[in-house]
Amino acid sequence: MKTNIWYRLDILTRLLTPFLLTLSLVLLNIVPLRIPGFSNVVPLLPLMAVYHWAVYRSELLPAFAVFLIGMLQDIFSGSPIGVNTLVFLLVYGVVLWQHRFLYGKSFAVIWLGFGIVSAGAFILIWALISLWNLSVLEPRAIAFQYLLTVGVFPALAWIFMRWQQFIIRQL
Repeated sequence: MKTNIWYRLDILTRLLTPFLLTLSLVLLNIVPLRIPGFSNVVPLLPLMAVYHWAVYRSELLPAFAVFLIGMLQDIFSGSPIGVNTLVFLLVYGVVLWQHRFLYGKSFAVIWLGFGIVSAGAFILIWALISLWNLSVLEPRAIAFQYLLTVGVFPALAWIFMRWQQFIIRQL
């Protein structure tokens, strides 16, 4: 009986890993690093996770989990409520829409796809926050944030792929 409980707990934990990893990236994204100006251009780590899991294991990160992650990102980062939620859900939807094209492709294609999708995401974030503030925001900060996000994506994707091979594939 105890083995059965531990087995079920193990399976549940493995099923929740994409959500829990993405949630931990939300928390990591708001950690102050004491680098002047870095908080304005910090890579949007949860966006990378949403993209990755939507490409490879979308059944383990459903839309309601993406919604919750976006809301938490908005709340913790101080963004207007709904901006990151909308952007994360749109990225998730676009990736699911293009899943047939992206799945099974080389990493270069996945990275290019992330660059294109995240460019649209960052433009939308910039437009929505500008609209919220009723003034056009300086686009350089969001451009640097985009470049850092696209530049960090391969490292995070590598970690997620290793995690997926050793933990999740054993389901």
